[in-house]
Amino acid sequence: MIEVALFPIPNAVNFPGLPIPLHVFEPRYRKMVKYCIDNKVMMGVCHTEKVLHANKRDQTQAEALNSNHSTYKPCAVFSAGMVELLEETVDGRMAILVNFETRLQLQLERQTLPFNIWDCEPYEDEVLEDDGLAVLLKQSHEKIMQRLLIISHGNDEVQKMLKSDHWQNMSPVEFSFLVNGLIGMPTEDKQALLEMRQPQKRLDVILEIVNSVQQPLSN
Repeated sequence: MIEVALFPIPNAVNFPGLPIPLHVFEPRYRKMVKYCIDNKVMMGVCHTEKVLHANKRDQTQAEALNSNHSTYKPCAVFSAGMVELLEETVDGRMAILVNFETRLQLQLERQTLPFNIWDCEPYEDEVLEDDGLAVLLKQSHEKIMQRLLIISHGNDEVQKMLKSDHWQNMSPVEFSFLVNGLIGMPTEDKQALLEMRQPQKRLDVILEIVNSVQQPLSN
């Protein structure tokens, strides 16, 4: 089992390989950040299924820094990684970077207060030994890249990134995660992609999405 401190955030679906900056101000999550850093424990950031306890009134900044907000039921599959503290203000707010490196699935809640700690298991792709599938993965990867270059025409920054050695030499499996940082889609669709355990299925969905894009791609 893998110990993970869990940060449920509505509409937060993240993919391995995509670091995400966060602004942390609630007391329980400031404690969680310090726990993760001090104990070298991964933080999981996940989408939520529903609200368990709602904070129904607006708060001042001072109140927000000294009280916890709504509590949520987390989605069972999420991405996790080590936490990097970028800045801590005088009043305790934190700017952090979560370097997502793996997908995990919740198994057993070990701690509820002051923040959630779970035992988790790796959530890995199915292993399919098929040379023909490898060819299909490569073809889908190339089709998506070609479409991204077309719809990002005129955006020099995105074009430069897509043509870089890093993106050109990326494996189809890695690409099936990282490309989601470039594409806007509903949260539930992103969660469904995150939970897919076959790279070809992820690429099929992504290809359908990019083929439907009419507006230029922005970074």
